[in-house]
Amino acid sequence: MPGAGDTCAVAIVGHVTNSLLIVHVDIAIVPDQLDAFLAATEANAAASRQEPGILRFDVLTDRSDADHVVLVEIYVDAAAAAAHKETAHYATWRDTVAPMMARPRVGTRYVNSSPDDAAW
Repeated sequence: MPGAGDTCAVAIVGHVTNSLLIVHVDIAIVPDQLDAFLAATEANAAASRQEPGILRFDVLTDRSDADHVVLVEIYVDAAAAAAHKETAHYATWRDTVAPMMARPRVGTRYVNSSPDDAAW
């Protein structure tokens, strides 16, 4: 399976060829900025869900630490992820939330082991 920095578009897992790009973005928010961060993030997520190359765009909040948020973004391929970063709603989100983060966000890239692409 490709590692986090690999640019391979397809991974062979068993006898199944999978190609989805799943990104988990780990974000620590400045505590007094949580409400504004979540509002900006929901606006971005709602617009992102309308993009043709995005299968899912979830916003998760840590049950034990409300200032810890994880975005789960599932793209049909790397081109869809690149297209997402060119949208106006992403640029607005990026610039709006940057000062609300307690540290730089960390993205980890995955490929789907199960289910295979056809199940999405």
